[in-house]
Amino acid sequence: MAKKKLEDEMLDEISEEVIEEVAEETEDAAEENTESEEMTVTTLPAKKSRSRRKKIETTEQAPQSEWKEQVVQVRRVTKVVKGGKKLSFRAVVIVGNQKGQVGIGCAKASEVIIAIQKAIADGRKRLINVPIFKTTIPHPITGRSGAGAVMLRPASQGTGIIAGGAVRSVLELAGIENILSKSLGSKSPLNAANATIEALKSLKPFKEVAAKRGLTMSELLN
Repeated sequence: MAKKKLEDEMLDEISEEVIEEVAEETEDAAEENTESEEMTVTTLPAKKSRSRRKKIETTEQAPQSEWKEQVVQVRRVTKVVKGGKKLSFRAVVIVGNQKGQVGIGCAKASEVIIAIQKAIADGRKRLINVPIFKTTIPHPITGRSGAGAVMLRPASQGTGIIAGGAVRSVLELAGIENILSKSLGSKSPLNAANATIEALKSLKPFKEVAAKRGLTMSELLN
């Protein structure tokens, strides 16, 4: 029994010494690691600060066109062919710059968008000049197209455009601000627009009438 106690005491002393040695070794290793970290921190070269240029995005606005378009009617039409019926769309578009120029375009296509584009191109080819006298027309006029007729009468300042449908669209895009109108006969938008265009075509400015009569503007107006 005494021998066992001595052996146990010897093992305890040896284990305590081993634990102390291991603890000292770990402390030394930790100190070395901290020293090496400090060295690495101090020896690292400073990064050069690079100045980054900020890219400024410039948005360029597309130039706005003075021409304005207004779709009056889009209608599905059919054409009878040998194999049956061919479906397509017809678009009626008014084109104008509100400065005395206006035109009407009519085109057909298998799709609505293509029909409108073709009608706009057709309207720009058929522009007319409208004589405007003090935001209205010089004299009363009546235009006809097919079974439709449109009467136009001058109006005083502040009256506005007394018209509706396709007639109003044509007068607005022509740049007329005060006018009286009445649509007679056919109610088709295409006929009404064409009759309005014919009436505006027939208008004569005061200068032209005065030159034909051999009078001055003041004499003609008085």
